[in-house]
Amino acid sequence: MSFRRASTGATGTWFVGLMSGTSLDAVDAVLIDWAEHRHEVVAHHSEPIPDHLRAALARLCQPGGIEGDPIDQVGIADREMGELLADAVAALLTTAGIPAGRIAAIGSHGQTIRHRPPDGATTHPFTLQIGDPNCIAARTGITTVADFRRRDIALGGQGAPLVPPFHAAAFRHQDIDRAIVNVGGIANVTLLPARGEVSGFDVGPGNCLLDAWVKRHLDRPYDGAGAWAQAHSPDASLLRALLQHPFFGRLPPKSTGREEFNPGWLDARLRAFPALEPGVVQATLLALTSTVLTQALAKYPTVSEVYLCGGGARNSALLADLAARLTPRTVATTAALGIDPQWVEAAAFAWLARETLQGRPGNLPAVTGASRAAVLGAIYPG
Repeated sequence: MSFRRASTGATGTWFVGLMSGTSLDAVDAVLIDWAEHRHEVVAHHSEPIPDHLRAALARLCQPGGIEGDPIDQVGIADREMGELLADAVAALLTTAGIPAGRIAAIGSHGQTIRHRPPDGATTHPFTLQIGDPNCIAARTGITTVADFRRRDIALGGQGAPLVPPFHAAAFRHQDIDRAIVNVGGIANVTLLPARGEVSGFDVGPGNCLLDAWVKRHLDRPYDGAGAWAQAHSPDASLLRALLQHPFFGRLPPKSTGREEFNPGWLDARLRAFPALEPGVVQATLLALTSTVLTQALAKYPTVSEVYLCGGGARNSALLADLAARLTPRTVATTAALGIDPQWVEAAAFAWLARETLQGRPGNLPAVTGASRAAVLGAIYPG
């Protein structure tokens, strides 16, 4: 599959993908041409989430973090997020110089504010994404597909990760076993054997704890290329304590989110380590992400190529640490496969929108644990 910047396309083959992940930093918007023999990135845009909305979303994402009227707060954030997603589409199409009438559909992931998948303890598993798709469709005039995760949950699945089928369509090689590692707020792995069944699962925190810690101590949204972490050494005792989280011992299918890995959880672990410098904690959090990814991939020795995407792919300290741990495997970003790592997830939801409109299943039961494959999402006419 080829991904490259394009200048031409045809109505019915262009799709927009919208992604806002657990990092709560921005909405990523990608315009993809899914012509029969051509799969090309036409344009991309990143729309920052305003500070007040980011703060509101962070409260909604944190169990017990809502004071006052929770229904009002969810309703307001849902509408405001929908407006922001529509703004991202408008900016994307302006950048590309393409009228809305040429777009077949928008695939919108929305913003997850709570994810309670089946775990043996949850009586009624659910997942909830906001960012009103009615607003997106009304503002843009483009058919919008959204609410992708809940059908899989209804079928007994985790509702996540949903990107492995797209990874298989975009990055699978006929002779080489590959792994695609998405490092967003949460990190997940897709295993793409040259032959056999595609699999995948969440492995634990990606950027969520790293970003929260650097925001608290340096008032920065993230640690750039990982320079702060790289300037310190991880603490082995703290790392062992963090690795005691029961999620790491669960077998796939499994998924997680801020409900399990959040600053409150980290602070509780840090009470046993009051003397640690903040920079050492940051280095340990980077080592945590790198360790759980390495442990996950160690179970698949035939994988010879590992490609990173998501915001963490730009963390050169993390990339270097993974490369050292995974030697002699090839470790690179998905840019080497033709698509910038920042835009992979948004592209996946453009692809999922196309699958939905064509009546094809978007989930992989081997990944999510659903009882069967199913067409995902709801369609909102433009």
